[in-house]
Amino acid sequence: MELALRIAGAALVAYLAGSIPWAVIVVRVFWHQDIRTLGSGNTGATNVLRVFGTVPGIGVLLLDGAKGAAGVWLASLLAPPGATEAIISRFAVLGAMAAISGHSFSPFIGFTGGKGVATAAGTVLILAPKAWPILIGVFLVAVALSRMVSVGSITLGVVFPGVCWGVYPERTALLAFTVLASALVLWRHRSNMWRIANGTEPKVTFKRRLWDDMRSRGRGNGGE
Repeated sequence: MELALRIAGAALVAYLAGSIPWAVIVVRVFWHQDIRTLGSGNTGATNVLRVFGTVPGIGVLLLDGAKGAAGVWLASLLAPPGATEAIISRFAVLGAMAAISGHSFSPFIGFTGGKGVATAAGTVLILAPKAWPILIGVFLVAVALSRMVSVGSITLGVVFPGVCWGVYPERTALLAFTVLASALVLWRHRSNMWRIANGTEPKVTFKRRLWDDMRSRGRGNGGE
């Protein structure tokens, strides 16, 4: 019974940590707007970057990554006293999946949310630090070549299991997590895939903000 309660508790605390909708909070606090009604409507860092600029976009990216790392850490703390490294690793993996699920299906915003890439990156930094720089490198190259964050995210979803298997072939719980996380990320990006195929996916630019365009057209009176 104690083990079952620990497992349930680990999943719950990690899910709640991942559920914090930082994009919604940051935009509400600083711009008095609802990010869900702006840009793509997505509650992730990419939409914040497109609408409000680089600094808030990166800020939300870091916060979303931090909650993923926190989910892994909190779940690990609930492993039974004296647990083996393998058991602690399984609790950490459970925390990672719960945190990503919380980001994508947050109870604080009607069980909606972002696509989970930044939160997943935060979990990987703790779970698989040797794979993290490889994955970040793949992401940056894909974004630089395409100028689309979604292409980087989709590419990560494809290569994530293979990279982790190559670096950590003995960690079966981690490998199972990579398959599940990749499936979730790719499924959440299905609309992006459609737009990429049709040539309508927006590209990232650091030269202007959609918020400036909207204000110039008289949209939004909340101020900055």
